[in-house]
Amino acid sequence: MELKVKQVPTEQPEVLEIRYHKLTDEIEEIISFVKSRQGQLDARKDGREIEIPVVDVFYAESVDNRVFLYTEKDSFEVRLKLYELEEKLGGRSFIRVQKSMLLNLMKIKSIKPALGGRYSALLKNGEEIVISRKYVMDLKNALTRPGHGAGGKV
Repeated sequence: MELKVKQVPTEQPEVLEIRYHKLTDEIEEIISFVKSRQGQLDARKDGREIEIPVVDVFYAESVDNRVFLYTEKDSFEVRLKLYELEEKLGGRSFIRVQKSMLLNLMKIKSIKPALGGRYSALLKNGEEIVISRKYVMDLKNALTRPGHGAGGKV
């Protein structure tokens, strides 16, 4: 099997194409791995079932015993409890920042201190999220882990 890897300009979409003669266990394993890394969440909007790519989710919030995913410009309901969603997103860039909210660290534009030991995160879509003081240390620890590009400063 030949492997080709090519960098493309940012204005072009990233595409992973798998070509095969026969669907073998090895090929199925590769496909499963790629799908697990991309991640999709089953959600609902206006009575329709929709798959939302995890990378598109800015944050998830529990409101009145219902959990919603928020993307850049839209919101969707999921049939999971917040703790179940947190488990499902384990190992990704999501952390709890409030009792009822998970935040995608990759969608943060900036962070600044707020009143009462809390912090405020400005997201890339312009929304502002309050980080409860109970979760500030978790946020600091997450941002100092390699791969989160915050340079260790909060």
